[in-house]
Amino acid sequence: MPHISARDGTRLYYEEAGQGSVVVFVHEYAGDFRTWEPQMRYFSRSHRCVTYSQRGYPPSDVPEDGAKYGQDIARDDVIAVMDTLKIDKAHVVGHSMGAATALHVGIHYPDRCLSVTAAGCGYGSSPDAKIVEESRAASRATGEAFAKEGIAVMAVRYGDGPTRQTHKHKDPRGYAEFIKMLSEHSAIGHSLTMLHLQAKRPTLWDMQANLKTFKPPLLVLVGDEDDWCLEASVFLKRTVPTAGLVVIPRSGHTITSEEPAAFNAALSDFIANVEAGRWMSHRAP
Repeated sequence: MPHISARDGTRLYYEEAGQGSVVVFVHEYAGDFRTWEPQMRYFSRSHRCVTYSQRGYPPSDVPEDGAKYGQDIARDDVIAVMDTLKIDKAHVVGHSMGAATALHVGIHYPDRCLSVTAAGCGYGSSPDAKIVEESRAASRATGEAFAKEGIAVMAVRYGDGPTRQTHKHKDPRGYAEFIKMLSEHSAIGHSLTMLHLQAKRPTLWDMQANLKTFKPPLLVLVGDEDDWCLEASVFLKRTVPTAGLVVIPRSGHTITSEEPAAFNAALSDFIANVEAGRWMSHRAP
């Protein structure tokens, strides 16, 4: 199985397919490298596509030290994947937890980004400090529950959250596959990722100064029933000077697999415009 070594020696499993300009896919908290299969099959026809499992997600290593997890570590893992695979620049595409990481890559490594895509981004972000702390407390409780209850129980419970109901009811077969993949994850990995990354990462409002000077072209995608991320996605559109916003109707949080055709069409159009140098053509020079 192909692995790369992150900067601290943690091994990350990856897969790649296709040739052309590079697209790197960064998965959500409830996903893994397999989450991106609808995108790998579609975009590898015209691009070199890379997907990987983040630390804590088998077949990548699952460190048992909480200090091995965090937003900066996740950000640098993207760069480690690119460095090992000799990728100078890429379209960095992230979903949910992976979207936050993609934004951090765009802020700290703009020269490595052909573009950035943030899909379903913003859980826990709000200008209201009370809401932020409530979200952090919920994240801590979720992290502790994964450690206590185990992956089989928590996959069903976590995967049945309010923003995944559209997926569950529109596409029961796809939703069942999503729950099955989630149930094959590591309870320790999920616990430590939630406790040390999601519960501690800066909110989008904390990042406002950096987002106002964000350089790479940015595509923001969100489902119109993803209540956790709608306001945050509008905030990104209004804050980032290079941002464009796509709202996918009748859709929740798991948009990459819930509505892959709509997701792929929006991303394909974005990448084509970026590579043609036309993403910002609607603005006066």
